[in-house]
Amino acid sequence: MRALLLTIGLCALFAPAHAQPLEIIGYSGYLGEWELTATVTETAPGGKEYSGPFTMKHVGLCTQEGPEEKTGEIRFHISGQQLDAVLSVAGVSCSYGGRLSDAYNGTLSCADREAVPLKLWVK
Repeated sequence: MRALLLTIGLCALFAPAHAQPLEIIGYSGYLGEWELTATVTETAPGGKEYSGPFTMKHVGLCTQEGPEEKTGEIRFHISGQQLDAVLSVAGVSCSYGGRLSDAYNGTLSCADREAVPLKLWVK
């Protein structure tokens, strides 16, 4: 019995830890008029690559019939002080590169639009 308990304890000790999801919060646009929220999970060992669904909600004053919302998928990689991401919405992929200061500050670039500022916090 003691050997069985010891084996179970050792297996639990060396079992791979499951990474906890990360919360992403951000603001995009020159006036921060789009709020971005996401919950992402680790996609590669080492805690540097993540992906998951995101929602962007227009929080500016110019909404007529309630806030506009867009949903999509975010994939990103963190390397040192740099976060590089691809955000996909309705078949359109946009790229983002941000440097860490108080948050990740960078620019969201889509092929058919002008690049806009995007600030992200990772919790």
